[in-house]
Amino acid sequence: MEPKEPAADSGPPEEGAHGGASPDPARDRERRDAPREGPPPGARRQDPLERSLHAARALILADLEASDVAHADIVSLVEEAVSHRRWWVGEWPEGAAFVDGLVAQDVQDALLERYGRWPVCPVCVGSDPHALDVEPELGEEPHWVCAATSTVVARVGSLGSKP
Repeated sequence: MEPKEPAADSGPPEEGAHGGASPDPARDRERRDAPREGPPPGARRQDPLERSLHAARALILADLEASDVAHADIVSLVEEAVSHRRWWVGEWPEGAAFVDGLVAQDVQDALLERYGRWPVCPVCVGSDPHALDVEPELGEEPHWVCAATSTVVARVGSLGSKP
C-alpha cells in the first residue's frame, strides 16, 4: 500500500486539531475574545420559578443588609426559606408571584425563634419595640407595615429607603 499524500491546500488546522494551534495567533485571539451572543454554550435558561426564588432571596438579603443583620448564620436562614419555598412553588407554580412575601415571613419567623424581632418598627420609636408585618400575607407586591399605626414602611426589599 502506498502512503497517502496530504490534501492540497486544506487550510490551516483548527485550534486543537491534530494537537496544533493555528499559525495566526492574532486571529486566534480575535476569535477567543470576540463577544458572544446569547448564553454561553451549554448554559440552560433559568426557569421562571427559579427566577422568582432568586429575586425573593435578593430582596430579603437587601432588607437584612439595610438592617445591618446579614450575618452568615442569618443568610443561612434565607437559604433554608428559599429551599422550602422551592418545593412549595414547584407544587403550586401560580404562587410564584407570592414568593417575595412568603420568604420574608419565613425568615422573620426563623429570626424570631432564634434571635428576636426583625425588622424592628422604625415608626414607633420610644414605645415597646415590635416587628413590622408583611402585607398582604399572601399576595403580590408585599410591603413591610407597622401593624400598630397601619403605616407602610417600605416594600419588601427596600428597607432603609422610602416606600
